[in-house]
Amino acid sequence: MYAVIATGGKQEKVEPGQVLNVELLPGDEGAEVNFSPILLVDNEDVMSTEDELSGVTVTARILGEVKGPKIEGFTYKNKTNNRRRWGHRQRYTTIEITEIVRG
Repeated sequence: MYAVIATGGKQEKVEPGQVLNVELLPGDEGAEVNFSPILLVDNEDVMSTEDELSGVTVTARILGEVKGPKIEGFTYKNKTNNRRRWGHRQRYTTIEITEIVRG
């Protein structure tokens, strides 16, 4: 059984026991988070409409917070002495999918 959830503007295919990084979520380490799935596949049974998914929940536990890779950039304009270095490092929440419950 697996489900597709939407979090942080992205969609992820998840299964029970899977550990993944998602966009930063509010909550402390060890807290439970519920997601409403977009799609659920259970063997040959596929649920995708809003009525079929009304009782389905995906539960996850927050394991912690991590930082992604450093992204460095440099902008430059010729003949004007206009230079700018910048960097960004995205923060992610690590979650573990504990269960997928059909309603």
